[in-house]
Amino acid sequence: MSFSARKPKKLDREALLEYALRTLTVRALTTGELRQRLQRRSEVAADVDATLDRLKEYGYLNDQKFADNFAAARRENQGFGKQRVLRDLRQRRVAPALAEKAVAGAFSGTEEEALILGYLKRKFRKLDLATYLSQPSHLASAFRKLLYAGFSAGTSIRVLRRYSELASQLEDSGPGEPEQSS
Repeated sequence: MSFSARKPKKLDREALLEYALRTLTVRALTTGELRQRLQRRSEVAADVDATLDRLKEYGYLNDQKFADNFAAARRENQGFGKQRVLRDLRQRRVAPALAEKAVAGAFSGTEEEALILGYLKRKFRKLDLATYLSQPSHLASAFRKLLYAGFSAGTSIRVLRRYSELASQLEDSGPGEPEQSS
């Protein structure tokens, strides 16, 4: 018998609560993520909502607190920009308004340019950025990395101009390769 063919055991209301508590001790989850896991294991669909309500009542499940902590951690530990953190929160099934509020709170008082400089120094720590970014392909790659990390295009280009004059060409060509001047 293969492991992928094995279906999880269906749980009653009390066993579902125990499963949810064990799951939350391993990793913090949003209400949407936990709901999805509980729906796969529940015998009765109504037990899922009852379990989620009990967890919220006990204070074990709080999407606002999760979103605030997640946004602050992503900014501090990984150095990501607003858009990346917002995208990650949405993937974790946090309500859009709640995610935007958490991101705005986490990024208030921070300058995007300082975050970009820190990100570039961390990602290219073994390289001389001015020399490395003098090649158009490396410049375009760094620009794409900054966009994927959630930084705005305008601020990214402004910071990249400090290292390469070719960065102004990124405005015209978008996130792809900068145009070659002959």
